[in-house]
Amino acid sequence: MPQPALSRRSLLQTGAAVAVGTAVAGTLPAAPAAAARTDIGVSAYAFPLTAVTLLAGPFQANAGRTQSYLNFIDADRLLHTFRLNYGLSSSATACGGWESPTTELRGHSTGHVLTALAQAYANTGQAAFKTKGDYLVAQLAICQNRASTAGYNTGYLSAYPESFIDRVEARQQVWAPYYTLHKIMAGLLDMHLLAGNAQALDVLTRMAAWVKFRNDRLSQTQRQNMLDTEFGGMNEVLTNLYQLTENPDHLTTARYFDHAEIFDPLAANTDALNNYHANTQIPKILGAIREYHATGTTRYRDIAVNFWDIVVNRHSYAIGGNSNGEYFKAPNRIASELSDSTCECCNTYNMLKLTRQLFFTNPSRLDYLDYYERALWNHLIGAQNPSSSHGFHCYYVPLRAGGTKTYSNDYSNFTCCHGTGMETHTKLVDSIYFHNGDILYVNLFAASRLVWPGRGITVQQDTTFPESSTSRLTVTGSGAIDLRIRIPGWATGAEVRLNGTVQSGVTSGSFARINRTWASGDVVEISLPMALTREATPDNSTVQAVKHGPIVLAGAYGSTNLSALPTLNPATITPTSTPMQYTATASTGTVTLLPFYKMHGQRYTVYWTVTGAPPAPFVAHYRFDETAGTSAADATGNGKTGTLTGGAGWTSGRTGNAVNLNGTSAHVSLPAGLLAGATAFTVATWVRRTAATAWARVFDFGTGTGAYLFLTPQSSAGTIRFAITSGGAGSEQQINGPAAIPVNTWTHVAVTQTGNTGVLYVNGVEVARNTAMTTRPSALGSTTNNWVGRSQYSGDPYLTGAVDGFRVYARALSAAEIADLNSTGL
Repeated sequence: MPQPALSRRSLLQTGAAVAVGTAVAGTLPAAPAAAARTDIGVSAYAFPLTAVTLLAGPFQANAGRTQSYLNFIDADRLLHTFRLNYGLSSSATACGGWESPTTELRGHSTGHVLTALAQAYANTGQAAFKTKGDYLVAQLAICQNRASTAGYNTGYLSAYPESFIDRVEARQQVWAPYYTLHKIMAGLLDMHLLAGNAQALDVLTRMAAWVKFRNDRLSQTQRQNMLDTEFGGMNEVLTNLYQLTENPDHLTTARYFDHAEIFDPLAANTDALNNYHANTQIPKILGAIREYHATGTTRYRDIAVNFWDIVVNRHSYAIGGNSNGEYFKAPNRIASELSDSTCECCNTYNMLKLTRQLFFTNPSRLDYLDYYERALWNHLIGAQNPSSSHGFHCYYVPLRAGGTKTYSNDYSNFTCCHGTGMETHTKLVDSIYFHNGDILYVNLFAASRLVWPGRGITVQQDTTFPESSTSRLTVTGSGAIDLRIRIPGWATGAEVRLNGTVQSGVTSGSFARINRTWASGDVVEISLPMALTREATPDNSTVQAVKHGPIVLAGAYGSTNLSALPTLNPATITPTSTPMQYTATASTGTVTLLPFYKMHGQRYTVYWTVTGAPPAPFVAHYRFDETAGTSAADATGNGKTGTLTGGAGWTSGRTGNAVNLNGTSAHVSLPAGLLAGATAFTVATWVRRTAATAWARVFDFGTGTGAYLFLTPQSSAGTIRFAITSGGAGSEQQINGPAAIPVNTWTHVAVTQTGNTGVLYVNGVEVARNTAMTTRPSALGSTTNNWVGRSQYSGDPYLTGAVDGFRVYARALSAAEIADLNSTGL
């Protein structure tokens, strides 16, 4: 978060390397408090933290280090500035960094610690966490009770004076006081919900009444102006309090923090995020989805869904993080935004919270879970220093060539990411499994044990993922379970076995489903092949990251700094005997590639220049055989997963299933740069259109109305047309067929180009050609709007119908190959 007149980085200090701790589960606490109101629009639910235990593995190791820090940290040092603010004596040593007595954000870390203690207690049952949390709550209550004595309004609780709020309301410079209040309020709520502390709810309720008092006095214009100052997730915590208590005052106050300047463009699905501070916005959207769950108002849901789609698809790096220098940049600027201050960890912490809420809302979207896995493993698991017994944490995760990770320390840091790092690593169990009735979702592959509350059923997951590509589920107890195992979009060729028998219907980008009455001792074995792939940046197709399955690999450079991206020869990438470790030849010489989450204590590069690297001859193949979710797997293994957007769904296809397009907003979004650098190509697919609409698109790859290549089943002349241009409509080079594609009939269409010759095929037969086509896909650059069923021109209609077997090649198929595709139906 931006801080006035003080460099955040000057406050950071690196802690010493010490031994690694581990987590040990104890006697579990009682069930958490129940909310008075049921969430609206939810069809998947989290298990309580008490229900899942981490087994040996990276998650458990990270959790153990954070738990050691929570046991170590001195509560009185955290309380020091609170006590001084209320005229109480304190002999404790003041904290440094962002918790120093002169730092305006002081007090925020106490809220993080409360949440982390509550989560650690709920997950492990270790009484020490609750004892320390209870002590903090009791001492904060003493401070709050002295509000009037200190000259503050009733209910005010903070480590800084109430005049900071006066400055917010007067639009004077001040460092985010409502942000800090949100952290404290969220921590109190967690202490009540997860640790059963009744006093925490009393203190929180009085704080909420104070927030309402302050904001009731303001006009709508004054409140909206006030929201220009970062305020964290005030709308989220107040909505959560409303759901708990059913007091409508809390929902009224939550809505005071609905920021129209941010919400209105998102409601219209407009990306206006450029130059906005990233982590100021993400908590607002968390508030929006919680307001949807509280009220059922679909505008809130649309804001959250649109924001997630925009940030993940247009503003995120390969590791799942976002922001450069803490700010969103222009859409699809990745290669041009590599620095030492990329990927603030708080952003991803909040994006994962949002992702969970959106999955609860729409569990058919497996892309939510694929993103969750990518960002958790590559960004947040790798942001904790394994050489620190206290789990010291990154603030930024640098992505420039030659970057290196730096970490927090015990008492002289206390950045926002130091706080969210504590929260992240005390709740790693919260998204491994979800449920709804008898449905059990297995979302993440992590060594863990689920004890299903009230059912007498235990599910143990044994895995060394991601170092191995397998996982094993063992059921103890008996009963009906509709088991749904996430088959990631990257896992082409996945296999699931039940008691040794291979199961059918296992497709990447969907849930493998086994719905049966289970017996104690039943075993499910999961195999998830991990291909080596490269992910190109949308703004420069030659800048690429290397991935092993979902795990980003980075080049290890020791103490060698780099002034530019090294050039990688991808043909030289060779596996070693160490899991997920490779060697390769780069412009700097031989280099070792390691999982980025394991990259610590040395300089590295995540992105490489891959010059002269043409796309694979078979670029992508979308069978569209999924039955649920919004991910369309790439059957080539190149990892170019498509995303169903705008209401696109599944229907019966020419073979198997197909993607169903409604003609209003539904389309498929394909990865950027599909044909970047290609001088020849083929696109072939089956299409069944159900409306004879001119200018709809079978496909359209481009960067807007100036550069594109498309195929329309019916132009204004009434014929099928292919066109390509790098200079707008006036420069189109076209192939025009003799007639339009028929309606209500599966038709195979293909277009090829090699040299200056382009050929158009319908049902395996050539129908037209153009021998003067001098524009190649390479002339279009790295196209960012690669769509099936949608045009670059906003006024053109969407395709109404279905598409199946969509293929993209970086070569021209022969007439015989096109005829073969038509005859086989694939």
